[in-house]
Amino acid sequence: MNPNLLHAGTAFTMAVLTAAPLASAPPPVRQVAPKRPVARGVDRATENWPDFRGPSGDGQSLAAGLPLSWSETKNVRWKVPVHGQSWSSPVVWGNQVWVTTATPDGHEMSALCVERSSGRVLLDRVIFLNPVLEERGSGHEANTYASPSPVIEAGRVYLHFGKYGTACLDTQTFKTLWQRRDLLCTHSAGPGSSPVLFKNLLILTFDGIDVQYLAALDSRTGRTVWKTDRSVDWNALDPPGKTPDVQQRKAFSTPFLTTWEGKPLLISSGAKATCGYDPATGQELWKVSYKGFSNAARPIAASGMAYVNTGYGRAELYAVRLGGKGEVTNSHVAWKQTKNVPLNPSPLLVDGLIYLINGGGILTCLDAGTGIEVWQERLNGPFSASPVYADGHIFLFNESGSAVVIEPGRQYKKAGEGQLENGLMGSPALVGRSLIVRTKTHLYCIEDGAAGKTGFASAAK
Repeated sequence: MNPNLLHAGTAFTMAVLTAAPLASAPPPVRQVAPKRPVARGVDRATENWPDFRGPSGDGQSLAAGLPLSWSETKNVRWKVPVHGQSWSSPVVWGNQVWVTTATPDGHEMSALCVERSSGRVLLDRVIFLNPVLEERGSGHEANTYASPSPVIEAGRVYLHFGKYGTACLDTQTFKTLWQRRDLLCTHSAGPGSSPVLFKNLLILTFDGIDVQYLAALDSRTGRTVWKTDRSVDWNALDPPGKTPDVQQRKAFSTPFLTTWEGKPLLISSGAKATCGYDPATGQELWKVSYKGFSNAARPIAASGMAYVNTGYGRAELYAVRLGGKGEVTNSHVAWKQTKNVPLNPSPLLVDGLIYLINGGGILTCLDAGTGIEVWQERLNGPFSASPVYADGHIFLFNESGSAVVIEPGRQYKKAGEGQLENGLMGSPALVGRSLIVRTKTHLYCIEDGAAGKTGFASAAK
């Protein structure tokens, strides 16, 4: 998704709150096609893309037979218009593709469900109505009110719009099972962090200019299980005698789930630091500090190392050895990369090599163990979507609709290209033999051998 701590003594609280009651009059439904059950027995990684960065959260999939070239008239199985404005990424489970969207002014926040096999619109529903909402600050008009991506599992999809609300829908009946609208912060630039599922918990991130915290909800009921404040000591960071720059307290990054020494670990980047948490309890385990803020890129981890983007100010990539307790900046940062680090796209790690695409289109390949640059290539930018990998190829989509396909390795090798009418801000999904691509105006299914685009009318707006 593209939208645009720390100090000892994490404020850690346990709470059990009642989920907010549903509105007495549900928001209007634009269209509901005849209900169909979710495809049963479809749980292979090749068939699902449950998170905005895929089944493992790192932009990789076991999908195979993907197309290496496409256009508006080539290899497009279907194309569906999407109303509104949103940079969220599609998620896929079985035969359903879900995206969120919002009116440009944010007064209506909606969900769209499309049948993956045909492109038929199954649901187009307003989830939240907002008579009054905060304006995006100056310089942040590029973000939207629906930038967080959904997350999905068998039978349930979770739709998140930051402070404006979170809703859980049954994917068979489309019934709203629960919703919360009482988890607040001042985004200033609009929401950006996407939700994460861990066992029976839905983990949400709120990094505003006023408060910064993570909250875990019971995915079945919406009740709060734990809530942990970021442990930044802002008094120590703010310049003495000057008005604090609260814009440097916000962030938009989505946490990454991994394991370390047999235990689950949640890695979450916020303004001024990245922390490791116990996802079951919210307890902070360690933190790495830096000067950056407004982080959008998602961290990744592999082979005992986390790779963390420090965000705006001057984006750097930190390689952090997992483990340790408390402040580990001086003891666990193995290397830093300071050149051409992206502000928005997340890193991709394939076979010991890290791939970074920055906003200007500079594609850099680094050795994951040392941080040493292996090669660099300039592509046509700008870029906001994160790179994705499957079937021996890396796919990179820019904001104008052009895409480049490369083979991973220690030399740059182009393998294909594509062109669509409008560009990407969110990241694509790779499932089965398909690229599920959400541009600024449409949702596409791109497959090898498809005859050309097939239009499916969207629901009435």
